[in-house]
Amino acid sequence: MSENKEFDYKSAYEREKLKSAELAERVAELEDKNQEIQFKLDRIKNNPIWKASTPARNAMHFVIRQKDRLKNCGSVSGVIAKVKYKQIERKAMTHYGTESFPSEEERARQSLTVFEYAPLISILVPLYNTPEKFLRDMIESVMYQTYGNWQLCLADGSDPEHAYVETIVKEYVEKAKAISISGQHEITYSRLEKNTGISGNTNECLKLAKGEYIGLLDHDDILHPEVLYHYVKAINEQKADYIYCDEATFSGDSIDHMITMHFKPDYAIDNLRANNYICHFSVFKRQLLEGTELFRSKFDGSQDHDMILRLTDRAEHIVHVPMLLYYWRSHAGSVASGIEAKTYAIDAAKGAVADHLRRHGYDHFKITSTRAFETIFKITYEIEGMPMVSIVIPSCEHVEDLKRCITSIYEKSTYDNYEIIVVENGSTSTETKNYYEQLMTGPMKDVVRVVDFYEGASGVDSNGNRLPFNFSKVVNYGVSKAKGDYVLLLNNDTQVITVNWIEELLMYAQRKDVGAVGGKLYFPNRKIQHAGVVLRLGAHRTAGHSHYGQEGMNLGYMGRLCYAQDMSAVTGACLLVSKAKWDEVGGFDETFEVSLNDVDFCLKLRQKGYLNVFTPFAEMYHYESLSRGLDDQGANAERYNAESEHFRTKWKEVLDKGDPYYNPNFSLDRSDFSLNVEGYSSLRNQ
Repeated sequence: MSENKEFDYKSAYEREKLKSAELAERVAELEDKNQEIQFKLDRIKNNPIWKASTPARNAMHFVIRQKDRLKNCGSVSGVIAKVKYKQIERKAMTHYGTESFPSEEERARQSLTVFEYAPLISILVPLYNTPEKFLRDMIESVMYQTYGNWQLCLADGSDPEHAYVETIVKEYVEKAKAISISGQHEITYSRLEKNTGISGNTNECLKLAKGEYIGLLDHDDILHPEVLYHYVKAINEQKADYIYCDEATFSGDSIDHMITMHFKPDYAIDNLRANNYICHFSVFKRQLLEGTELFRSKFDGSQDHDMILRLTDRAEHIVHVPMLLYYWRSHAGSVASGIEAKTYAIDAAKGAVADHLRRHGYDHFKITSTRAFETIFKITYEIEGMPMVSIVIPSCEHVEDLKRCITSIYEKSTYDNYEIIVVENGSTSTETKNYYEQLMTGPMKDVVRVVDFYEGASGVDSNGNRLPFNFSKVVNYGVSKAKGDYVLLLNNDTQVITVNWIEELLMYAQRKDVGAVGGKLYFPNRKIQHAGVVLRLGAHRTAGHSHYGQEGMNLGYMGRLCYAQDMSAVTGACLLVSKAKWDEVGGFDETFEVSLNDVDFCLKLRQKGYLNVFTPFAEMYHYESLSRGLDDQGANAERYNAESEHFRTKWKEVLDKGDPYYNPNFSLDRSDFSLNVEGYSSLRNQ
């Protein structure tokens, strides 16, 4: 640390020890209160009168829910919109199922397509006591592919009571021979002497494979007829060496009986560490296996997560085909029906992620399950040293909001090595000036500095006249006064919730591959204000907030509100970045005077190859836009329209490609991951 950033570690240690003791006492008090409340609740619930009144309470709660729904939606039309949304979802269950299968004309077109490179794809399927219906569905889904150069490799570890598996497979072996052209459409079968589990049986399948590319298919699942065609198209057009697609879980005999549909982001390493979102249908270049195993038996139950982490590390062109092309059957005993069916998968998944993190040089970390699902993880990285964090808060008037913000930082934060820089930009009230005086002379005098933007050279013209308001200039001026190794931009209308919020942000910002890190922000009513930024979302097709307006305890789409993940951008209302990376991209672009400067900044970081991360574990309240007003009114609306046009022009190429972390099957008109069913057909024909 440089001389001007000296830090008294002894006093910091004493403060940390004192704060830890205070926190421990607070936790103990809360636990005592919880126990007392739980005792009272148990006594009430066991009362015979309470039990007898259950039907009446249920009816009352139903009426309250409908009233709240009307209030939250704003009107009866809001409720109708929700019902329509559910109808679209139900329609999509079929739309993405058998209705999406190719017509005879389309089948012929795809089958006759001549690719410059038409690799043999060997699909590996380990068999074990596979029910006849499942076995036939699986094999026929491969034989029905519109792309012909495939090999189905089956290794059978079934017990003697399921000898019919071999009989059925040999039937299809002959059928494949009958339709084969120049060695295409080949089914290769091996009867194993003993069952060696998922990993062992799949590795035996690999010994049968002849293909340049390897695909992994479960014995009870189904492939879309076009999946190999689209994958080979990606291989030719994008040089793909690892490919995956969207998938659905279904039950019963028809893929149209969908339970869930999983529309995935493009490759995102932080998502993958926290959650095996890639899963099915993985196809990869065989060369990626050189010097390594396919499946490792010590990770049985999560062998695919381990394999995906290892092979995507090696891959150069990971391609996500954003189409629902894999159908995962849910039945008793399958992982798709619930992780409790295979509890050992939880420990295996943690082990696979830990092994991956060690390969990437992380020695000290913690992996814990989240409330979303046992195999969706929170990863806690070790903070290196105790670098200074400069918290930069632009402020004009609204002294009560600023006071609430700063007080919450000072009273709740467990991280001690920080400074607060209040960037004053135009306040005239006596109340504000008095508060600044209190900050300078009170207990926070060694922590807080107030710098006046208009006293600096960038706030006035050559004649000393104040320039028009430019938020980007205000922020840049504040950062220029920062002493810290890290800069934390914070709105003055925020309030800390999570006591270790700085640590949760800093653990990601310290990584060499990460640019900006943002937290989870709530409105005062605990509805979500920010959970990451999605490009092109919203009416202006610039950027919008993910999960905006949803309940704070919502798990999010496929659990995405419960784990840290890569995003295109995060809000400047709570954004942490290293000072070196801030300087590298030149801070905020001052041509974005008020809006979209934070998104532009994040895209500049992404342009340099850095990741931007949203973490739900750093939480704050955000009393949005109190200082400058809303962007949909009067002159503000005109200014926002102009800045939106500027943004769309500057980042046209990026916007045209779409947000890599937001599946193109989702609507850009809503932030709740609604499906854009109407656009699916055009997506398939691209």
